[in-house]
Amino acid sequence: MHSDRPTKWLHRYSILLAVTTLFLVVAGASVTSQEAGLSVPDWPLSYGKVMPEMTGGIFYEHGHRMVASTVGFLTIVLAVWLWRAESRTWMKRLGLVALGGVIAQGILGGMTVIFLLPKPVSISHACLAQLFFSTTVAIALFTSPGWKQGPRWVDAAGWPARPLGALLVPGAVFVQLALGASYRHKALGLVPHVLGAMVVAALVLFVSIFFITHYSRHRALYSSAHALLIITFAQVFLGLGAYMSRVDTAGSPQPMPLMVWFTVAHVALGALTLASSIILSIQVHRHVRRPFAAPQSHAIQVAG
Repeated sequence: MHSDRPTKWLHRYSILLAVTTLFLVVAGASVTSQEAGLSVPDWPLSYGKVMPEMTGGIFYEHGHRMVASTVGFLTIVLAVWLWRAESRTWMKRLGLVALGGVIAQGILGGMTVIFLLPKPVSISHACLAQLFFSTTVAIALFTSPGWKQGPRWVDAAGWPARPLGALLVPGAVFVQLALGASYRHKALGLVPHVLGAMVVAALVLFVSIFFITHYSRHRALYSSAHALLIITFAQVFLGLGAYMSRVDTAGSPQPMPLMVWFTVAHVALGALTLASSIILSIQVHRHVRRPFAAPQSHAIQVAG
């Protein structure tokens, strides 16, 4: 079936994949937080088995592999579905990009085990997971009913509403996530991550308030900026909780549940922060034009 309008079931399936991928991020963060990275010393099998005894760290490490395999299968189905159901060539290609991303992620995951957690590979594995999740969220947006309605043109009210300006926030968020992954894998200290958090929080605050103020009547821009603001500052508080719980349990012989919970939630919200910043950037590229470029018949005033 070929159609200019993706089916509602394709959209729902895309949402399912995005949710499952977020769960995969949680599972991966649980492995590092529980210090279970080498609980299973072989790959792709686990102790030479498809299903080993799920005890101790094996539960987290092999559980992570099971979720990853599920996401991989779902991504294959999505890529095939997009190729058959979509008439938009760029969407077909995006499905292949997602498939390539999940394959690369699986290879990096295997390399972390085979080469005994090399820091560059482990950090790359963590960063690619964040990018892959954002890709699934973007696909869910592109297959949504709202996207099919077409753009609602507005004039750019300042540099955050320009295409290059809109890329600044997701770029900064991604660098911050890389710093966080470097800290978690002991390649860097905490200070760069903390300083990066301050910069990103200030940038998100400024940009979000800009869009909320100037485009309060534009649903896509307003809701995207509002979501980014809420998620980012929830992420900041979870980061503080993760740090305080880590300090409080520093003398414990094994990771404590409170510290693990805060850390895993912090990583998951980091993925949501990147995804929401990318969605805002996409909405800017879709809806905002410079005044002289916007068709007069479609340009509207939405400043609140």
